[in-house]
Amino acid sequence: MTFVVTENCIKCKYMDCVEVCPVDCFHEGPNFLVIDPDECIDCTLCEPECPVEAIYSEDEVPDGQESFKALNAELSRKWPVITEKGDAPSDAKAWEGKPDKLKLLER
Repeated sequence: MTFVVTENCIKCKYMDCVEVCPVDCFHEGPNFLVIDPDECIDCTLCEPECPVEAIYSEDEVPDGQESFKALNAELSRKWPVITEKGDAPSDAKAWEGKPDKLKLLER
């Protein structure tokens, strides 16, 4: 099993989760983070660290967010690994909890 970053991370991109990951399975894109499903060891450490509750176990991904499983797998092969917490975007707070952000995902 793996964990999945879902839509609420888009344009928020807080990185609290990155520092607790023991296997460096997070990858960073322009306005979103993803988890490499092949590297994730299901340790559960990242899930409670996300301030916008965007990380779920693959079995608990909310309805309508199932496509993020494949999206995490795809983008983790393209984006670089991130191992240290960086700054969230300056307008991250304004994007918290906004619906329909998938169309805003920058690849």
